[in-house]
Amino acid sequence: MPFRPRTAVRGAILATAAVLLCPAPAAARPAAARPAAAPGAPPGWSAAPAPADGAAPSDRDRPYFYLAGAPGTVMNDRLSLRNPAGRAVTVRLRGSGGWLAFAAKEVTVPPRTRATVPFTVTVPPDAAPGGHSAALVATAGGTGRGAAGRDTVPVHLRVTGPVLAALTVENVAVRGRGGAAVIRYTLVNRGNTVLTPRLAVRADGLFGPVLRRAARTLPDRLAPGRSADLTETWADPPELDAVKVRLTVTADGGAHGSATASYTALPWGVVAGPAFLLAGGGGLVVVRRRRRAQGAGDGRGGEPVRSAGGAARPPEGEAAGPAAELANSGSGART
Repeated sequence: MPFRPRTAVRGAILATAAVLLCPAPAAARPAAARPAAAPGAPPGWSAAPAPADGAAPSDRDRPYFYLAGAPGTVMNDRLSLRNPAGRAVTVRLRGSGGWLAFAAKEVTVPPRTRATVPFTVTVPPDAAPGGHSAALVATAGGTGRGAAGRDTVPVHLRVTGPVLAALTVENVAVRGRGGAAVIRYTLVNRGNTVLTPRLAVRADGLFGPVLRRAARTLPDRLAPGRSADLTETWADPPELDAVKVRLTVTADGGAHGSATASYTALPWGVVAGPAFLLAGGGGLVVVRRRRRAQGAGDGRGGEPVRSAGGAARPPEGEAAGPAAELANSGSGART
C-alpha cells in the first residue's frame, strides 16, 4: 500500500486526541475507592509550650511546662498553637486546676499560622510545698481532618518552702468475718506534702507471732490534710488466741506512724457451751422457785388457814386437835 502523508497525519491526530480525552486507569477509579484518612489520625493543629525567652536553641523546644515559686506568687508562661492546615481553626483553652488561667479562653488560629497565648499560675498562700501536677487542655471542634481534636500539655509545678512529712494511723480495729478477719484503720496526712504511704502489718498471740507482712506501697497517694479509711484482709487468723495487731506506716521525708488493736479469737463451741450451761442452770432455778411459790399459795406449806370468823382450821388432810374441838364446842354451849 503506498504511503500517503495526509492519511498518516490524520491518524496521528486521532491517536493523540484519544490519549488526551481518555483518563488513565488509575485516575479513573471513583473517589469512594481511594483510601480514607485513618480515624485515629492526629489533628493538623497542635499545642506545645512556646519557646522560652533567652533559652539556648537546644532548649527552646520544651515537652512540658516546669514552673517553681513560693506560696502566694504569680508565674507567667505562654502556650503555642500551630495550625499548618489551609483553613482557620478555633481552639478552646482551659487549665485542669484552679491555679491556671488563660488570657483568652478561645483563640482562632489562621491557616498556616502559629498563635501564642499567655497564661498565669497563681500559687495560693496556703499551698503545700512540694510537687504539684496540672495540665493545659486545648480543644477544637469542627469537621474534617485537622479541624477537630484535643491536645494536652503537662504542667509540673514546684512550690518552694520547708517540707514537713507527717503521718498518723488511727481507729485500728479487727473484726471477724467468716473464716477471715478484717483490719480497719484510718491514715491521716498531718504534713504539708503529698505522701505515698507504705504499710507493714504484725500480729502476736499468746504463744508467739501469728502474722508478719513486710512493708508494701499502698496504691493511693495522700494529699496534705486528707485522711483515708482503709482495710486489710487477714485470710487465716487463729481460731483460739488473744492477739495484738500492730500497723506501721512510713513515707518519704521521714513520715512514720503506728497503732495497735487487740483481737480475741474464740471458736463457736467455746462460746456456745458455757452459754448453754448458764441458760440451763438458770431455768432449773426458775422452775424450783415457781414450785415453792405455788406450794405456799395453796396452804401446803404447813401454815394454818383461818376461816372467815377468825377461827383457825388445820390444813387440808390433818385432824383437828383436842383444843380446837373444845373451842368449837364451847362456842355453842352458852344458853
